[in-house]
Amino acid sequence: MKSRSTSAAAVILAGSVLAGVVFVSWAASAQTRSPAPLAPYKAWTNGPPADPAYFPIAVWLQDPRNAKRFREANFNLYIGLWKGPTEEQLAALKEAGMPVICMQNDVALRRLADRTIVGWMHDDEPDNAQELPGGNGYGPPIKPEDVIARYERMRAADPSRPVLLNLGQGVAWDNWYGRGVRTRHPEDYLQYVQAADIVSFDIYPAVHEKPEVAGNLWFVAEGVTRLRKWTEGRKIVWNCIECTRIANVNVKPTPDQVRAEVWMSIIHGSRGLIYFVHQFKPRFIEAGLFADPEMTKAVTELNAQIRELAAVINAPMLDDAATVVSSSADVPVHVTVRTQRGATYVFAVAMRSGRTAASFTVKGFRGAAAAEVLGENRKLAVRDGRFTDDFGPYAVHLYRVAK
Repeated sequence: MKSRSTSAAAVILAGSVLAGVVFVSWAASAQTRSPAPLAPYKAWTNGPPADPAYFPIAVWLQDPRNAKRFREANFNLYIGLWKGPTEEQLAALKEAGMPVICMQNDVALRRLADRTIVGWMHDDEPDNAQELPGGNGYGPPIKPEDVIARYERMRAADPSRPVLLNLGQGVAWDNWYGRGVRTRHPEDYLQYVQAADIVSFDIYPAVHEKPEVAGNLWFVAEGVTRLRKWTEGRKIVWNCIECTRIANVNVKPTPDQVRAEVWMSIIHGSRGLIYFVHQFKPRFIEAGLFADPEMTKAVTELNAQIRELAAVINAPMLDDAATVVSSSADVPVHVTVRTQRGATYVFAVAMRSGRTAASFTVKGFRGAAAAEVLGENRKLAVRDGRFTDDFGPYAVHLYRVAK
């Protein structure tokens, strides 16, 4: 996700979809008592907050002078500092109350007691072909073993903070030609994911230039799913989100597309989000998000909803707690179920751009109940755990089901 690059693409979402087929949620069996929310960062004394109600909502490579403005937009983390960290950058972030994950340079290592720093990061996208000195073309990606070795050095220098590795779009798209000689070698990622405590990736389908990917928002979910599979649940998985036109002068994401990508990510198991807010064309704007008032408002409200639901999102995903049947063979609806304080939450998203009706069955309910549709000012009748709702293109509905 280098500030000068646009990400692309992905892999065909595994599994064909047939009309009337039951889709099992990424979630877990219903229990009489809500399982405790997870605290993914409790292993690190100087890492991100261990509070189960903390969900990372980060922004990529932004000037600290805008930290207060990002905080007002409900961001709670910076990732990366241009040619830093410097003393001045860290001081500005500390004053703004904005923590950061940054490079482990000499300045940072002199400030190990500074709680503004909550994590370390690798150079971006080592899995992509690397630019040769002097701009004379590209060589192969950095070898996974070299990335792992750097991880071990960072961890030895400071084991009190987690290490973040952000990978490129090859995570989600095997045909991503930007990997050069390692294109169509997804097996490399089984090694790359060993080089960090938090593993992320970036792909931006709303503004992608390749027809295979352009407009296919589900590539974001596919990348999350693949990272969770490759890490076998042993690493924390984050992912990146687009919210500007980046370098596409003809297309920019809509607020609905951004919302869909965010909730696809969460529904498929992402535990943190990184917004890429740069714009490169038709002119460069570092904080491009703030040049778009409509998107700024939408992202601010979306982030507020995530922060409000953070303890729910951090709850364990309950496998087999719900099933959903889509009325359209072409528009599957994916769900996750979480429970918190005795309430059952069903988060659902249409995985394609068409329209469909979805029938849900949530285990553990008998008789009459109601599903409050969060943020939509409406309720649905639930009978023996069953209810139905309509979905537009890539629509998201979030339900709180209570007896």
